[in-house]
Amino acid sequence: MLRSTEISAAAGTGDWISKPLSLVQAMFAQNETSRDWEKKVTDYFHEKLQNNLCSWVPSLNDSPLHYLKPGGLVRFRCMVQDMFDPEFYMGIYETVHLDSSARALHLGKYRDMADCTPHQEVDFHSSRTVTLERQTFYCVPVPGESPWVKEISLLCVHTRACASTSNAPNRLKRSLEEDDELPPSPGMQSDVQEKCKRLEMENQEKQQEAGASRSSQSLDLYFPLPGETGPACLVKVYENWESFKVNDVLEVYGILSVEPALSALNEDRDSVTSILDPADCMDTLEEQRAHSPPTSLVPRIHAIVIQKLLHTNPLIPNSVCETEESKQSVSSFVSQLSSVRAELLGFLTHALLGDSLAAEYLILHLISTVYARRDVLPLGKFSLNLSGCPRNSGFSQYLYRALQQIVTVSHYLPMTIENMNTTRFIPCKDYSANRLVSGLLQLPSHTLLVVDETVLEQGQLDTAGVRNLTALGNLITWQKVDYDFSYHQMEFPCNINVLVTSEGRSLLPSDCQVHLKPQLCPPSLEQYTEALMSATLPSLLNKFRMYLSLLQNMDYTISEEVTKAVEDDFVDMRKGDPQSISADDLHRLLVVARLLSLGTGQTSLSCETWLRAKELEIQRKSRLQDQKYLNGNEL
Repeated sequence: MLRSTEISAAAGTGDWISKPLSLVQAMFAQNETSRDWEKKVTDYFHEKLQNNLCSWVPSLNDSPLHYLKPGGLVRFRCMVQDMFDPEFYMGIYETVHLDSSARALHLGKYRDMADCTPHQEVDFHSSRTVTLERQTFYCVPVPGESPWVKEISLLCVHTRACASTSNAPNRLKRSLEEDDELPPSPGMQSDVQEKCKRLEMENQEKQQEAGASRSSQSLDLYFPLPGETGPACLVKVYENWESFKVNDVLEVYGILSVEPALSALNEDRDSVTSILDPADCMDTLEEQRAHSPPTSLVPRIHAIVIQKLLHTNPLIPNSVCETEESKQSVSSFVSQLSSVRAELLGFLTHALLGDSLAAEYLILHLISTVYARRDVLPLGKFSLNLSGCPRNSGFSQYLYRALQQIVTVSHYLPMTIENMNTTRFIPCKDYSANRLVSGLLQLPSHTLLVVDETVLEQGQLDTAGVRNLTALGNLITWQKVDYDFSYHQMEFPCNINVLVTSEGRSLLPSDCQVHLKPQLCPPSLEQYTEALMSATLPSLLNKFRMYLSLLQNMDYTISEEVTKAVEDDFVDMRKGDPQSISADDLHRLLVVARLLSLGTGQTSLSCETWLRAKELEIQRKSRLQDQKYLNGNEL
């Protein structure tokens, strides 16, 4: 590990956050002849982050870029939208002092520009120069991330951030009315001074955002979903980049770089300032613009620690920030799963206008996930078609609002003719800019995609609309999206929960159809939904949020004894009427039984849960059969 002098110089003062490059340079200077210094750097920062100091690092998700210190350590929760070609850079280079001819070695790692004083120049012919390789990820904020995830993450920054770790103000950005609702942090100024300063900063921020908005009108930031905001970033990765892929959700800890010279496109660049600039190697102007956008809009982060996130729920720790206290808290919560499920069932029953059977299946849908793939078959998926939804009532939108309060990532897609014909669903390759253009179906794992078919009117789907409809069907059936690379299609597996709301049976495939039978008819669905959300305590919502995230990552097994009992039961069910249950029905039963088990915290199937799954399926099929007699077009 680090020497005692290094620890006292960096660790004790918080310089590992505010001046990480100084720490890295010191470790390099003391270990020039050995490559062990690189491992020492990553080990040191891993250790710091594991000591429950993750939230002390300023977040690019929660703070405007101009509040963050260039050259400081930052973190960024993001999705990999694209991966550029690997680039070469000068990992180690030598400079010569123009007056004294003194030579010095410099570290190029974690930097964009050569670190030279006005009296130094780089010796391009030095035998001590070491050329290395790094990868660049184009990353965007997690598409469809729920507002409550951002709010809780921001609250963590507010309660734990230290003023010495960043030049950002140590407080939440919130309205004046909310100031009185939250207790002030220690060391805060008086309310009057606080409000005056906040007004001034918000005014400055609006002016800067307006300038950035004008600058970005001609620059596509490649957000997959319309209306998304937040910074995009070029993340420079130095180790193990082969372990990451497009659409992975990452937590990146690295050094912020906002060098304005990086976006300069003139040909007469100074050789020293451009020595580490990868844009010099690019062939076309379009590629230069796409790969070296202005740092005021697309800053660079030189990654030191990268964690692939299984979830983005801030209520449940990920491994890099996991502590014994958090483990005990999660363990304690697991013992309450049955009671939490009962409360969640009540909440969703109200959201579904009193239909408890539909609520049962909606819970199964929300905790489902693709846990394995057998050849082309994704195992564990459970797409749901909720038919019988009233048309032109806004029911699907209000249901989505309720679900958005308990899932981490979601998107609402009105299935109108215009949306189907004009929206780009499938990402495609732009060869002139040498980059991937995003599409609506470029989504992270565990996204809840609510497709509202009740808004579909009569009209004609054009070629693009048919292609989008096919892409949705393939996503539901095979959990994959075929990206368009012009001359060929490239298959990208995904793990997206698709909920289709429709009046009759959906045009899209599904693993399970449940016909809604409302028990309530509120005069105003908007007021009804608002009343439901107001009556649900934030602490209860947090339980629902933890419940759904935990169960999507739980293990599950079936013992040989229960497997034999299920096989015998299947044979018995087919004895009387072989047509009464098919192989598809058995597969659905097994999925329902699995999700029912997990829903109560059981990691293996019991005979009681198997019987309960059969009961639910009998009720669901009976309801569909009744509807068939009422409306022959339903099925």
